[in-house]
Amino acid sequence: MPTEFEDTIRNFKLGIHRDARPQATFLLTAAALSILLWFIPFAEVITYPFRLFVTFIHEGGHALAALVTGNAVESLSIATNASGETYTTQGGLFSQMLVSSAGYIGSMIYGVALLITIRKAIAARAVLIASAAFVFLLTIVYGVYKPVVSGAAMSAIPFTFLAGTLLTLGLVAIAKFANSRIATFFLSFLAVQCVLNALFDLKTVFFLSTPFAPSVPSDAVNMANATGIPALVWASVWIAVSVGILLLTMRLYVSGRKKQLSLDQAFEPVPLFPATVGETHNLR
Repeated sequence: MPTEFEDTIRNFKLGIHRDARPQATFLLTAAALSILLWFIPFAEVITYPFRLFVTFIHEGGHALAALVTGNAVESLSIATNASGETYTTQGGLFSQMLVSSAGYIGSMIYGVALLITIRKAIAARAVLIASAAFVFLLTIVYGVYKPVVSGAAMSAIPFTFLAGTLLTLGLVAIAKFANSRIATFFLSFLAVQCVLNALFDLKTVFFLSTPFAPSVPSDAVNMANATGIPALVWASVWIAVSVGILLLTMRLYVSGRKKQLSLDQAFEPVPLFPATVGETHNLR
């Protein structure tokens, strides 16, 4: 007679479509490892590079949103505590709202995009190379070149360049030398770290936005200054949107490919593309 534990495992497996189980195994293992690291002393040393990667994605979201809305990016910098800053020119209200929101929402979108590439069995090596290229471009163009030209945030250039270069080399090395299973597991772990760090950063900005917290610059404060709506409201909206994106992605992740209908079709023909609590600053 099956035990209660065996019934639980069987029911869990029945909830995941057969063709999703190999990818789900990688994902669940990566998630379990991420949780385990929380309880290991000094495990921050292991997760620190992933934290820096998520900060690059966060700040890159601000930069891309600024460019899309017709603004210029003056500099992008990463600090040793894994925080970041992005300075952009200031556009209208819509531009300010999009740029301020693009950090946290962008980190979550990038994380679930990695999950989707795993689910679609896109080669992990190609995704890692694309991620490396994205980080390298952010580092060279906005972390080094633009600050040197404009003379802004010069003191932040050395660490930004070092962090961006090492992350780029690390991603390329794994893509080049790791076998496909290790590369896929690493990509799963990277996706989990992006998602978890995005949620943790949103939790932090939520508490920093409460009336009892010390007044510190943040993306939510930028949104409050632009719209007149309290920072706590914007932090809550970003949390709701991020959780909604994650839940939808996980629902698609465990479903069979034939059951994903138009959402699945929207992803299949798209070729691979180059793709913390940070903050963005608008320059007048």
